[in-house]
This record gives sequence, structure tokens and C-alpha cells, in this order.
Amino acid sequence: QVQLVESGGGFVQAGGSLRLSCLASGSISEYNAMGWYRQTPGNLREVIAIISSGGRASYVDSVKGRFNITREDAENTVYLQMNRLNTEDTAVCTCNAENFGRYHWGKGTLVNVRS
Repeated sequence: QVQLVESGGGFVQAGGSLRLSCLASGSISEYNAMGWYRQTPGNLREVIAIISSGGRASYVDSVKGRFNITREDAENTVYLQMNRLNTEDTAVCTCNAENFGRYHWGKGTLVNVRS
């Protein structure tokens, strides 16, 4: 099955930006949607942003206007541009590929926002 490798996480000061990348081992166009999720210890994983195969994007309310999810199918890559980061954005962010109700996950990349 598809393998997803995230990159771009790290430490950043509040108000700063990061760009996360998700490189898939195969064609992302074969999936209904790609997405970014986040999780902190002891909490449920929650969606950050979803982008469909047709390029329609949706976001969790807390990141609307700050984050932008894009896809480059020719590169089999999904990006998450994260702007005006705040400490509440600190989490392990994981890439997801979804189709037919099945979810395929990367290992995640840590975003650590410091005030």
C-alpha cells in the first residue's frame, strides 16, 4: 500500500510559519482525498485540513485563514502551509490518504510552537 513520508516539522516561534510536505510512494490521484491530521499525547487525532482529488479543500475552524493545503499530483506530494502558528498548534502532524473508507498514515512530523 502507499507509503507516506512527512517532513517540514520542527521548532518555530509563535507567529511564524512552517511548510509541511507529504511525499507518497505512489500516485495520490488514486485516493479520494489527502489530508493532514494532528495529535497530542492523550488526545484524539483530529483533522487539520483535507483536500479532495479534485482540489477542494476544507479546514478545521481553528486554522482557517492561517493554513493552506495544496497538492501537486505530478510530484505525489501534499503540502500544508502553516502561517501565524500559535502554541495550540503544537502537535505531531500526520499525513493521510483516504479511499473507500480506508485510511493510510504516515509516521508524522512534530510541530513545536514556542511562545
